[in-house]
Amino acid sequence: MGNVLFYHLTRQPLEVTLPMLLGKALGAGWRVVVRGPHKARLQMLDSVLWTRDPNDFMPHGLAGGAFDVDQPVLLTSGDDMPNGARCLMTVDGGQVSVDEVQRLERVCILFDGNDEAAVGHARGQWKSLTDAGCSAQYWSQERGKWEKKAESSG
Repeated sequence: MGNVLFYHLTRQPLEVTLPMLLGKALGAGWRVVVRGPHKARLQMLDSVLWTRDPNDFMPHGLAGGAFDVDQPVLLTSGDDMPNGARCLMTVDGGQVSVDEVQRLERVCILFDGNDEAAVGHARGQWKSLTDAGCSAQYWSQERGKWEKKAESSG
């Protein structure tokens, strides 16, 4: 069974944190799905991943293309994982099921700590996933570096 890591973004925006986490997941040999509810936001993240650092290419694609199954990182608003992902990262309140946490190596929930609605949504996800027996960790960057602030063994 995998675990779910909650990332409370307060110092760096999603555009900085997501590529860092994607690099770690790819380094572990995992394919990744990035799920979010807003296609425009996923298109913006697609652009960020293409242009952020020309010396550090991040292979990825937006869902709906002819090569979705081949993408190491697939950005999608859907629930499917055609690329055989072992890691799911959600943004902007993307949904996560208990089955996904149990089936995947890692689930990461990234949320904007400056948005009370996003914080409330993440709290609800923490409660429902841990109540269902999922292991979870809560990470915060309030002191400038990532620190584990809470953990639940489910």
